[in-house]
Amino acid sequence: MGLRERKKEETRIALSWAAIKLTVERGFDNVKVEDIAAEAGVSHRTFNNYFSSKGEAIAARHLDRAVQIADELRSRPDDEPLWEAITNAVFARFALGMQERPADERWIAGVKLMSGHPEHRGEFLKAHAAAVDALAAAVAERTGTDVDRDLYPHLVAGAVGTAILAVIHLWLHGDAPAPFEELLRDAFSQVAAGLPTP
Repeated sequence: MGLRERKKEETRIALSWAAIKLTVERGFDNVKVEDIAAEAGVSHRTFNNYFSSKGEAIAARHLDRAVQIADELRSRPDDEPLWEAITNAVFARFALGMQERPADERWIAGVKLMSGHPEHRGEFLKAHAAAVDALAAAVAERTGTDVDRDLYPHLVAGAVGTAILAVIHLWLHGDAPAPFEELLRDAFSQVAAGLPTP
């Protein structure tokens, strides 16, 4: 990536994080695009060059993480079993995300409110569909299957996406019995084992 592309990507990420931060702090309806642009140190017009709405800006972090997981999966050793490689790829990206934005009670409470807003939910579902497609392409490459003809890469990517969403939901809205990382590892273990009856 050249310097220009890197700067553009840094601006995009800064805008996405600014949208999340302000929405968590103030609530979805109390944040304007102008506020997000100001927080990121850019103009309103610059925001519009990257995102069509604040909901899209927030959901961009989910899509970016999925694309990074797909790239990480491509870089895993060829002899590593598929589900082990997927687990390691997911943990590499989620661990980095936790360092970027460690969670506390106030942050979690704000994320709960943000994730329940209809505009955010719609944008998140669009981002999630694109995320599953990105992961399916990486799974197809790794397994020698055809992403346009074979069901397998889509089933695996769908299972990974669903496992991640299930863990996020339980962690945010349930009485989570373990830390996020443990729940995530348990989810992949169960999926890799074929989801045996508990």
